[in-house]
Amino acid sequence: MSSVLIVGAGPTGLTLACELARRGTAVRIVERTPQPQTGSRGKGLNARSLEVFEGLGILDRMRSIGRDDLVFRKYRDGAVVADTDPFGAFTPGPGTPYVRGLLVAQGSVERVLRDRLAEWGVRVEFGTEVAGFEQAEDGVTATTVAGERIETSYLVACDGGRSGVRKELPVTFEGRTLSEQLMVIGDVDAEGLSRDFWHQWIDADGGLMLCPLPGTSAFQLQAAPERDAEGQPVEASLESFQRLFDRHARMPGVKLTSPAWISTYRVNERMADRFRVGRVLLAGDAAHVHSIAGGLGMNTGIQDAHNLGWKLALVAAGRAGDRLLDTYEEERLPIAAWTIDTSGELWRAVSQSIRTAGSGTEGVVTSDILGLGLGYRWSPLAVERDDRADDAPVRAGDRAPDAPLRDADGAAVRLFEIFAGTHFTLLGFGPGSAAALRESTERHGDSVWSYLIGPGPGGLDDFAGHAAREYGVTGDALVLVRPDGHIALTAPAGDVRAVDDYLDSLRG
Repeated sequence: MSSVLIVGAGPTGLTLACELARRGTAVRIVERTPQPQTGSRGKGLNARSLEVFEGLGILDRMRSIGRDDLVFRKYRDGAVVADTDPFGAFTPGPGTPYVRGLLVAQGSVERVLRDRLAEWGVRVEFGTEVAGFEQAEDGVTATTVAGERIETSYLVACDGGRSGVRKELPVTFEGRTLSEQLMVIGDVDAEGLSRDFWHQWIDADGGLMLCPLPGTSAFQLQAAPERDAEGQPVEASLESFQRLFDRHARMPGVKLTSPAWISTYRVNERMADRFRVGRVLLAGDAAHVHSIAGGLGMNTGIQDAHNLGWKLALVAAGRAGDRLLDTYEEERLPIAAWTIDTSGELWRAVSQSIRTAGSGTEGVVTSDILGLGLGYRWSPLAVERDDRADDAPVRAGDRAPDAPLRDADGAAVRLFEIFAGTHFTLLGFGPGSAAALRESTERHGDSVWSYLIGPGPGGLDDFAGHAAREYGVTGDALVLVRPDGHIALTAPAGDVRAVDDYLDSLRG
Protein backbone atom coordinates (compact mmCIF):
# COMPACT_ATOMS: atom_id res chain seq x y z
CA MET A 1 0.00 0.00 0.00
CA SER A 2 1.36 3.42 -0.95
CA SER A 3 1.13 6.39 1.35
CA VAL A 4 0.36 8.75 -1.56
CA LEU A 5 -1.00 8.18 -5.05
CA ILE A 6 -0.39 11.04 -7.49
CA VAL A 7 -2.60 11.17 -10.59
CA GLY A 8 -0.89 13.06 -13.39
CA ALA A 9 2.82 13.27 -14.27
CA GLY A 10 3.18 16.84 -15.43
CA PRO A 11 5.47 19.33 -13.64
CA THR A 12 3.13 19.56 -10.63
CA GLY A 13 2.80 15.82 -10.08
CA LEU A 14 6.49 15.15 -10.69
CA THR A 15 7.62 17.90 -8.31
CA LEU A 16 5.31 16.54 -5.63
CA ALA A 17 6.56 13.00 -6.22
CA CYS A 18 10.15 14.20 -5.83
CA GLU A 19 9.33 16.06 -2.62
CA LEU A 20 7.75 12.91 -1.18
CA ALA A 21 10.28 10.39 -2.47
CA ARG A 22 13.26 12.24 -1.06
CA ARG A 23 11.58 12.12 2.34
CA GLY A 24 11.13 8.35 2.12
CA THR A 25 7.36 8.51 1.61
CA ALA A 26 5.93 5.54 -0.30
CA VAL A 27 4.55 7.22 -3.43
CA ARG A 28 3.14 6.06 -6.75
CA ILE A 29 2.61 8.39 -9.70
CA VAL A 30 0.40 7.36 -12.59
CA GLU A 31 -0.19 9.01 -15.96
CA ARG A 32 -2.96 8.07 -18.37
CA THR A 33 -0.97 8.80 -21.54
CA PRO A 34 1.11 5.87 -22.77
CA GLN A 35 4.29 7.92 -22.97
CA PRO A 36 5.61 11.38 -22.04
CA GLN A 37 3.72 14.27 -23.60
CA THR A 38 5.14 15.89 -26.71
CA GLY A 39 4.94 19.61 -27.34
CA SER A 40 6.30 22.54 -25.39
CA ARG A 41 3.14 23.77 -23.64
CA GLY A 42 4.62 25.79 -20.75
CA LYS A 43 8.07 27.11 -21.58
CA GLY A 44 9.43 29.16 -18.70
CA LEU A 45 10.54 28.76 -15.09
CA ASN A 46 10.34 31.83 -12.89
CA ALA A 47 12.82 32.84 -10.20
CA ARG A 48 10.95 31.13 -7.37
CA SER A 49 10.76 27.84 -9.28
CA LEU A 50 14.52 28.04 -9.84
CA GLU A 51 14.91 28.29 -6.05
CA VAL A 52 12.65 25.26 -5.62
CA PHE A 53 14.71 23.26 -8.08
CA GLU A 54 17.95 24.32 -6.42
CA GLY A 55 16.59 22.73 -3.25
CA LEU A 56 15.79 19.55 -5.20
CA GLY A 57 19.35 19.45 -6.53
CA ILE A 58 18.41 19.88 -10.20
CA LEU A 59 18.93 23.58 -10.88
CA ASP A 60 22.17 23.01 -12.76
CA ARG A 61 20.46 20.42 -14.96
CA MET A 62 17.64 22.84 -15.77
CA ARG A 63 20.05 25.65 -16.58
CA SER A 64 22.09 23.39 -18.83
CA ILE A 65 19.08 22.82 -21.10
CA GLY A 66 17.52 26.29 -20.86
CA ARG A 67 18.53 29.87 -21.46
CA ASP A 68 17.94 33.21 -19.75
CA ASP A 69 19.41 35.57 -22.34
CA LEU A 70 16.74 35.59 -25.03
CA VAL A 71 16.03 38.99 -26.60
CA PHE A 72 12.50 39.96 -27.61
CA ARG A 73 12.55 41.19 -31.22
CA LYS A 74 9.51 43.18 -32.32
CA TYR A 75 8.41 43.74 -35.90
CA ARG A 76 5.84 46.01 -37.51
CA ASP A 77 4.76 45.58 -41.12
CA GLY A 78 7.55 43.00 -41.49
CA ALA A 79 10.36 45.33 -40.31
CA VAL A 80 12.33 45.16 -37.07
CA VAL A 81 11.33 48.04 -34.79
CA ALA A 82 12.81 47.13 -31.41
CA ASP A 83 14.94 44.62 -29.49
CA THR A 84 14.52 44.37 -25.71
CA ASP A 85 15.91 42.35 -22.83
CA PRO A 86 12.75 41.52 -20.87
CA PHE A 87 14.60 40.99 -17.58
CA GLY A 88 17.05 43.85 -17.99
CA ALA A 89 15.38 45.90 -15.27
CA PHE A 90 16.02 43.26 -12.59
CA THR A 91 19.30 42.90 -10.72
CA PRO A 92 20.14 39.91 -8.52
CA GLY A 93 21.11 40.61 -4.93
CA PRO A 94 22.33 38.75 -1.83
CA GLY A 95 18.80 37.70 -0.92
CA THR A 96 17.55 37.09 -4.48
CA PRO A 97 20.21 35.30 -6.53
CA TYR A 98 17.81 34.51 -9.40
CA VAL A 99 15.76 37.22 -11.07
CA ARG A 100 15.82 36.13 -14.71
CA GLY A 101 13.31 33.58 -15.94
CA LEU A 102 14.68 30.43 -17.54
CA LEU A 103 13.33 29.55 -20.97
CA VAL A 104 12.90 25.78 -21.05
CA ALA A 105 10.10 23.72 -22.59
CA GLN A 106 7.75 21.89 -20.28
CA GLY A 107 8.67 18.55 -21.79
CA SER A 108 12.31 19.14 -20.88
CA VAL A 109 11.35 20.16 -17.33
CA GLU A 110 9.37 16.94 -16.99
CA ARG A 111 12.29 14.85 -18.27
CA VAL A 112 14.68 16.28 -15.67
CA LEU A 113 12.12 15.72 -12.92
CA ARG A 114 11.51 12.11 -14.04
CA ASP A 115 15.23 11.45 -13.97
CA ARG A 116 15.55 12.93 -10.49
CA LEU A 117 12.56 10.94 -9.26
CA ALA A 118 14.10 7.73 -10.62
CA GLU A 119 17.21 8.44 -8.54
CA TRP A 120 14.95 8.07 -5.48
CA GLY A 121 13.62 4.77 -6.83
CA VAL A 122 10.25 5.93 -8.21
CA ARG A 123 9.18 5.80 -11.85
CA VAL A 124 6.12 7.16 -13.60
CA GLU A 125 3.56 4.48 -14.46
CA PHE A 126 2.53 5.56 -17.96
CA GLY A 127 -0.63 4.20 -19.58
CA THR A 128 -2.35 3.96 -16.18
CA GLU A 129 -5.65 5.83 -16.03
CA VAL A 130 -7.67 6.19 -12.84
CA ALA A 131 -11.33 5.49 -13.56
CA GLY A 132 -12.66 6.24 -10.10
CA PHE A 133 -11.97 6.16 -6.39
CA GLU A 134 -13.62 5.73 -3.02
CA GLN A 135 -12.69 7.36 0.25
CA ALA A 136 -12.83 5.75 3.66
CA GLU A 137 -11.87 7.05 7.08
CA ASP A 138 -8.43 5.47 6.87
CA GLY A 139 -7.59 5.71 3.17
CA VAL A 140 -8.54 5.91 -0.49
CA THR A 141 -9.04 3.09 -2.97
CA ALA A 142 -8.55 4.06 -6.61
CA THR A 143 -9.53 1.83 -9.51
CA THR A 144 -7.77 2.01 -12.87
CA VAL A 145 -9.34 1.50 -16.27
CA ALA A 146 -7.48 -1.81 -16.43
CA GLY A 147 -9.18 -2.91 -13.21
CA GLU A 148 -6.30 -2.57 -10.75
CA ARG A 149 -7.30 -1.48 -7.25
CA ILE A 150 -4.76 0.86 -5.66
CA GLU A 151 -4.98 1.37 -1.92
CA THR A 152 -3.39 4.54 -0.62
CA SER A 153 -3.53 6.83 2.38
CA TYR A 154 -3.89 9.99 0.25
CA LEU A 155 -4.65 10.77 -3.39
CA VAL A 156 -3.46 13.99 -5.06
CA ALA A 157 -5.01 15.09 -8.35
CA CYS A 158 -2.43 16.70 -10.64
CA ASP A 159 -4.30 15.71 -13.78
CA GLY A 160 -4.87 19.11 -15.37
CA GLY A 161 -7.68 21.54 -16.00
CA ARG A 162 -10.08 18.78 -17.09
CA SER A 163 -9.23 16.74 -13.98
CA GLY A 164 -11.26 13.56 -13.79
CA VAL A 165 -10.52 13.29 -10.08
CA ARG A 166 -11.85 16.79 -9.38
CA LYS A 167 -15.04 16.05 -11.28
CA GLU A 168 -15.84 13.21 -8.86
CA LEU A 169 -15.51 15.48 -5.83
CA PRO A 170 -18.09 17.86 -4.34
CA VAL A 171 -16.03 20.76 -5.65
CA THR A 172 -17.03 23.64 -7.90
CA PHE A 173 -14.67 24.93 -10.58
CA GLU A 174 -15.93 28.46 -10.76
CA GLY A 175 -14.92 31.16 -13.20
CA ARG A 176 -15.31 31.94 -16.86
CA THR A 177 -14.20 31.03 -20.36
CA LEU A 178 -13.23 34.04 -22.47
CA SER A 179 -14.40 32.63 -25.79
CA GLU A 180 -13.41 35.75 -27.73
CA GLN A 181 -9.78 35.41 -26.56
CA LEU A 182 -8.71 32.64 -28.91
CA MET A 183 -5.17 31.63 -29.86
CA VAL A 184 -3.51 28.95 -31.90
CA ILE A 185 -0.32 27.42 -30.59
CA GLY A 186 2.13 24.74 -31.70
CA ASP A 187 5.73 23.64 -32.16
CA VAL A 188 7.29 23.92 -35.62
CA ASP A 189 10.70 24.12 -37.21
CA ALA A 190 11.56 27.35 -39.04
CA GLU A 191 14.84 26.84 -40.85
CA GLY A 192 16.61 30.11 -41.61
CA LEU A 193 15.05 32.03 -38.72
CA SER A 194 17.50 33.21 -36.03
CA ARG A 195 17.27 31.39 -32.71
CA ASP A 196 18.76 34.33 -30.81
CA PHE A 197 15.41 36.11 -30.60
CA TRP A 198 11.83 35.60 -29.53
CA HIS A 199 10.28 36.96 -32.72
CA GLN A 200 7.08 38.97 -32.28
CA TRP A 201 5.27 40.29 -35.34
CA ILE A 202 2.49 42.56 -34.10
CA ASP A 203 0.45 44.31 -36.77
CA ALA A 204 -2.76 46.29 -36.70
CA ASP A 205 -4.75 43.27 -37.93
CA GLY A 206 -3.24 40.60 -35.72
CA GLY A 207 0.04 39.05 -34.81
CA LEU A 208 2.26 36.01 -34.54
CA MET A 209 5.17 35.02 -32.29
CA LEU A 210 7.88 32.40 -32.68
CA CYS A 211 9.98 31.50 -29.64
CA PRO A 212 12.99 29.17 -30.03
CA LEU A 213 12.82 26.20 -27.66
CA PRO A 214 16.27 25.44 -26.16
CA GLY A 215 17.62 21.95 -26.73
CA THR A 216 15.41 21.41 -29.78
CA SER A 217 15.21 22.60 -33.37
CA ALA A 218 11.67 23.84 -32.81
CA PHE A 219 10.01 27.18 -32.20
CA GLN A 220 6.80 27.57 -30.25
CA LEU A 221 4.30 29.47 -32.42
CA GLN A 222 1.55 31.57 -30.87
CA ALA A 223 -0.89 33.62 -32.94
CA ALA A 224 -4.35 34.98 -33.26
CA PRO A 225 -6.15 32.44 -35.46
CA GLU A 226 -6.65 32.82 -39.17
CA ARG A 227 -10.25 33.73 -40.06
CA ASP A 228 -12.40 32.66 -43.00
CA ALA A 229 -14.59 34.93 -45.13
CA GLU A 230 -17.35 34.80 -42.51
CA GLY A 231 -14.93 35.77 -39.74
CA GLN A 232 -14.88 32.32 -38.19
CA PRO A 233 -11.55 30.87 -36.92
CA VAL A 234 -9.85 28.48 -39.30
CA GLU A 235 -8.80 25.15 -37.82
CA ALA A 236 -5.18 25.30 -36.75
CA SER A 237 -2.80 23.40 -39.03
CA LEU A 238 0.69 23.66 -40.46
CA GLU A 239 -0.82 25.26 -43.56
CA SER A 240 -2.70 27.90 -41.55
CA PHE A 241 0.49 28.57 -39.54
CA GLN A 242 2.40 29.15 -42.77
CA ARG A 243 -0.21 31.55 -44.10
CA LEU A 244 -0.13 33.51 -40.83
CA PHE A 245 3.66 33.59 -40.93
CA ASP A 246 3.77 34.77 -44.54
CA ARG A 247 1.25 37.50 -43.85
CA HIS A 248 3.01 38.95 -40.79
CA ALA A 249 6.70 38.03 -41.14
CA ARG A 250 7.08 38.59 -44.88
CA MET A 251 10.13 36.31 -45.06
CA PRO A 252 9.54 34.25 -48.20
CA GLY A 253 12.63 32.09 -47.62
CA VAL A 254 11.39 30.69 -44.33
CA LYS A 255 9.13 27.64 -44.39
CA LEU A 256 7.52 26.11 -41.32
CA THR A 257 7.91 22.35 -41.08
CA SER A 258 7.82 19.37 -38.71
CA PRO A 259 4.78 20.23 -36.60
CA ALA A 260 5.21 18.36 -33.31
CA TRP A 261 2.13 19.72 -31.59
CA ILE A 262 -0.77 21.97 -32.65
CA SER A 263 -3.58 23.22 -30.46
CA THR A 264 -6.23 25.92 -30.14
CA TYR A 265 -6.34 27.80 -26.86
CA ARG A 266 -9.16 29.71 -25.19
CA VAL A 267 -8.49 31.68 -22.03
CA ASN A 268 -10.09 30.10 -18.98
CA GLU A 269 -10.08 31.69 -15.55
CA ARG A 270 -11.35 29.12 -13.06
CA MET A 271 -10.54 27.92 -9.56
CA ALA A 272 -11.77 25.11 -7.33
CA ASP A 273 -13.56 26.33 -4.24
CA ARG A 274 -11.69 23.72 -2.19
CA PHE A 275 -8.26 22.14 -2.59
CA ARG A 276 -8.92 19.33 -0.14
CA VAL A 277 -11.80 16.92 0.35
CA GLY A 278 -10.88 14.45 3.06
CA ARG A 279 -7.93 12.41 1.82
CA VAL A 280 -8.04 13.78 -1.72
CA LEU A 281 -6.21 16.98 -2.65
CA LEU A 282 -5.99 19.09 -5.81
CA ALA A 283 -2.87 20.79 -7.17
CA GLY A 284 -1.77 22.64 -10.28
CA ASP A 285 -4.25 23.02 -13.14
CA ALA A 286 -6.60 20.57 -11.44
CA ALA A 287 -7.11 23.31 -8.83
CA HIS A 288 -6.80 26.49 -10.90
CA VAL A 289 -6.43 27.64 -14.52
CA HIS A 290 -5.80 31.09 -15.97
CA SER A 291 -4.38 32.93 -18.97
CA ILE A 292 -0.87 32.21 -20.20
CA ALA A 293 0.22 35.83 -19.68
CA GLY A 294 3.25 35.92 -17.40
CA GLY A 295 3.92 32.21 -17.71
CA LEU A 296 2.53 31.55 -14.23
CA GLY A 297 0.75 28.25 -14.89
CA MET A 298 3.56 25.68 -14.71
CA ASN A 299 5.27 27.70 -11.98
CA THR A 300 2.20 27.95 -9.76
CA GLY A 301 1.72 24.19 -9.97
CA ILE A 302 5.37 23.55 -9.08
CA GLN A 303 5.00 25.82 -6.07
CA ASP A 304 1.73 24.11 -5.04
CA ALA A 305 3.68 20.86 -4.93
CA HIS A 306 6.54 22.45 -3.01
CA ASN A 307 4.09 23.68 -0.37
CA LEU A 308 2.22 20.39 -0.10
CA GLY A 309 5.11 17.93 -0.25
CA TRP A 310 6.68 18.41 3.18
CA LYS A 311 3.30 18.61 4.89
CA LEU A 312 1.97 15.45 3.27
CA ALA A 313 5.18 13.57 4.08
CA LEU A 314 5.00 14.52 7.79
CA VAL A 315 1.33 13.57 8.05
CA ALA A 316 1.78 10.29 6.16
CA ALA A 317 4.63 9.37 8.50
CA GLY A 318 2.55 10.15 11.58
CA ARG A 319 4.87 12.97 12.61
CA ALA A 320 2.24 15.69 12.21
CA GLY A 321 -1.49 15.90 12.70
CA ASP A 322 -3.99 15.80 9.87
CA ARG A 323 -4.75 19.48 10.50
CA LEU A 324 -1.43 20.35 8.84
CA LEU A 325 -2.93 19.39 5.46
CA ASP A 326 -5.61 22.04 5.87
CA THR A 327 -2.88 24.68 5.75
CA TYR A 328 -2.15 23.66 2.14
CA GLU A 329 -5.52 25.03 1.07
CA GLU A 330 -5.32 27.96 3.50
CA GLU A 331 -2.00 29.03 2.02
CA ARG A 332 -2.32 28.16 -1.67
CA LEU A 333 -5.96 29.03 -2.42
CA PRO A 334 -5.32 32.78 -1.95
CA ILE A 335 -2.21 32.46 -4.12
CA ALA A 336 -4.29 30.81 -6.85
CA ALA A 337 -6.83 33.65 -6.68
CA TRP A 338 -3.99 36.19 -6.91
CA THR A 339 -2.52 34.34 -9.88
CA ILE A 340 -5.80 34.35 -11.79
CA ASP A 341 -6.25 38.08 -11.17
CA THR A 342 -2.64 38.92 -12.02
CA SER A 343 -2.43 36.87 -15.22
CA GLY A 344 -5.77 38.34 -16.32
CA GLU A 345 -4.54 41.87 -15.75
CA LEU A 346 -1.32 41.12 -17.66
CA TRP A 347 -3.28 39.59 -20.52
CA ARG A 348 -5.46 42.66 -20.85
CA ALA A 349 -2.50 45.04 -20.53
CA VAL A 350 -0.52 43.29 -23.25
CA SER A 351 -3.56 43.01 -25.48
CA GLN A 352 -3.76 46.80 -25.34
CA SER A 353 -0.03 47.59 -25.55
CA ILE A 354 0.72 45.49 -28.61
CA ARG A 355 -1.45 47.79 -30.68
CA THR A 356 1.42 50.28 -30.48
CA ALA A 357 4.30 49.81 -32.92
CA GLY A 358 7.38 48.47 -31.14
CA SER A 359 5.45 47.00 -28.23
CA GLY A 360 5.44 43.31 -27.44
CA THR A 361 5.00 40.79 -24.67
CA GLU A 362 7.77 42.25 -22.49
CA GLY A 363 4.93 44.08 -20.75
CA VAL A 364 4.14 40.87 -18.84
CA VAL A 365 7.63 40.78 -17.31
CA THR A 366 6.98 42.51 -14.01
CA SER A 367 8.26 41.76 -10.52
CA ASP A 368 5.00 39.90 -9.89
CA ILE A 369 5.87 37.06 -12.25
CA LEU A 370 9.18 36.35 -10.49
CA GLY A 371 7.23 34.78 -7.62
CA LEU A 372 9.65 36.12 -5.00
CA GLY A 373 7.16 38.31 -3.19
CA LEU A 374 4.56 35.63 -2.52
CA GLY A 375 4.18 34.44 1.04
CA TYR A 376 1.73 33.29 3.68
CA ARG A 377 1.62 35.94 6.40
CA TRP A 378 -2.03 35.06 7.06
CA SER A 379 -1.25 31.39 7.69
CA PRO A 380 -1.56 29.70 11.11
CA LEU A 381 1.94 28.40 10.36
CA ALA A 382 3.33 31.97 10.46
CA VAL A 383 4.20 32.77 14.07
CA GLU A 384 5.89 35.89 15.42
CA ARG A 385 6.95 35.91 19.06
CA ASP A 386 9.16 38.97 18.76
CA ASP A 387 8.31 42.66 18.32
CA ARG A 388 8.94 42.69 14.59
CA ALA A 389 8.13 46.03 12.99
CA ASP A 390 5.37 46.22 10.40
CA ASP A 391 7.90 47.47 7.84
CA ALA A 392 10.47 44.74 8.54
CA PRO A 393 11.98 43.39 5.29
CA VAL A 394 10.53 39.94 6.02
CA ARG A 395 7.97 38.56 8.41
CA ALA A 396 6.74 35.12 9.38
CA GLY A 397 5.18 33.45 6.32
CA ASP A 398 7.41 35.22 3.83
CA ARG A 399 9.92 33.53 1.54
CA ALA A 400 13.21 33.16 3.43
CA PRO A 401 15.94 35.14 1.61
CA ASP A 402 19.37 33.87 0.64
CA ALA A 403 22.59 35.45 1.97
CA PRO A 404 26.34 34.81 1.63
CA LEU A 405 28.24 33.62 4.72
CA ARG A 406 31.60 32.08 5.61
CA ASP A 407 32.17 28.98 7.71
CA ALA A 408 34.85 28.56 10.39
CA ASP A 409 37.44 27.72 7.72
CA GLY A 410 36.61 30.82 5.69
CA ALA A 411 34.85 28.87 2.95
CA ALA A 412 31.87 30.49 1.26
CA VAL A 413 28.42 29.14 2.13
CA ARG A 414 24.95 30.39 1.26
CA LEU A 415 21.77 30.20 3.27
CA PHE A 416 20.09 28.43 0.35
CA GLU A 417 22.70 25.67 0.63
CA ILE A 418 21.83 25.34 4.31
CA PHE A 419 18.09 25.25 3.61
CA ALA A 420 18.35 22.60 0.87
CA GLY A 421 17.01 19.29 2.12
CA THR A 422 14.02 18.04 4.06
CA HIS A 423 14.63 19.70 7.43
CA PHE A 424 13.57 22.82 9.29
CA THR A 425 16.43 25.29 9.75
CA LEU A 426 16.93 27.32 12.91
CA LEU A 427 19.05 30.45 12.49
CA GLY A 428 20.35 31.92 15.72
CA PHE A 429 21.61 35.46 15.30
CA GLY A 430 24.14 36.48 17.95
CA PRO A 431 25.51 34.79 21.09
CA GLY A 432 22.22 35.20 22.93
CA SER A 433 20.75 32.44 20.76
CA ALA A 434 23.28 29.79 21.84
CA ALA A 435 21.05 28.13 24.46
CA ALA A 436 18.10 27.84 22.06
CA LEU A 437 20.32 26.38 19.35
CA ARG A 438 21.81 23.86 21.76
CA GLU A 439 18.42 22.73 23.07
CA SER A 440 17.00 22.44 19.56
CA THR A 441 19.86 20.17 18.52
CA GLU A 442 19.39 18.00 21.60
CA ARG A 443 15.63 17.68 21.26
CA HIS A 444 15.06 17.56 17.51
CA GLY A 445 18.21 16.08 15.99
CA ASP A 446 18.25 15.98 12.20
CA SER A 447 14.69 17.29 11.81
CA VAL A 448 15.90 20.80 12.73
CA TRP A 449 19.35 21.95 11.61
CA SER A 450 20.62 24.73 13.85
CA TYR A 451 23.18 27.38 12.91
CA LEU A 452 24.74 30.24 14.80
CA ILE A 453 25.02 33.37 12.66
CA GLY A 454 27.86 35.29 14.23
CA PRO A 455 31.00 34.72 16.30
CA GLY A 456 31.27 31.58 18.41
CA PRO A 457 32.06 27.87 18.07
CA GLY A 458 30.82 26.67 14.70
CA GLY A 459 29.39 30.08 13.91
CA LEU A 460 28.83 31.30 10.37
CA ASP A 461 30.33 34.70 9.64
CA ASP A 462 27.84 37.22 8.28
CA PHE A 463 30.89 39.09 6.99
CA ALA A 464 28.99 41.69 4.96
CA GLY A 465 25.93 41.89 7.19
CA HIS A 466 23.65 40.65 4.42
CA ALA A 467 21.89 37.97 6.48
CA ALA A 468 21.03 40.40 9.27
CA ARG A 469 19.74 42.98 6.78
CA GLU A 470 17.73 40.50 4.73
CA TYR A 471 16.03 39.16 7.87
CA GLY A 472 15.62 42.53 9.58
CA VAL A 473 17.69 41.51 12.60
CA THR A 474 19.37 44.30 14.57
CA GLY A 475 20.45 42.30 17.63
CA ASP A 476 20.18 38.70 18.79
CA ALA A 477 17.22 36.73 17.43
CA LEU A 478 15.84 33.37 16.32
CA VAL A 479 14.40 32.61 12.89
CA LEU A 480 12.96 29.19 12.07
CA VAL A 481 12.67 28.36 8.36
CA ARG A 482 10.25 25.73 7.02
CA PRO A 483 11.35 22.90 4.71
CA ASP A 484 9.80 24.81 1.78
CA GLY A 485 11.92 27.90 2.42
CA HIS A 486 9.33 30.10 4.12
CA ILE A 487 9.78 31.69 7.52
CA ALA A 488 7.91 29.69 10.14
CA LEU A 489 8.79 31.57 13.31
CA THR A 490 10.56 34.68 14.54
CA ALA A 491 11.38 34.93 18.22
CA PRO A 492 13.72 36.59 20.73
CA ALA A 493 17.08 34.88 21.02
CA GLY A 494 16.39 33.84 24.61
CA ASP A 495 13.04 32.17 23.85
CA VAL A 496 14.36 28.63 24.32
CA ARG A 497 10.88 27.06 24.08
CA ALA A 498 9.85 28.80 20.86
CA VAL A 499 10.89 26.02 18.49
CA ASP A 500 9.42 23.28 20.70
CA ASP A 501 6.11 25.09 20.92
CA TYR A 502 6.01 25.59 17.15
CA LEU A 503 6.77 21.98 16.28
CA ASP A 504 4.39 20.70 18.95
CA SER A 505 1.62 22.73 17.29
CA LEU A 506 2.12 20.76 14.07
CA ARG A 507 1.36 17.50 15.85
CA GLY A 508 -2.02 18.67 17.07
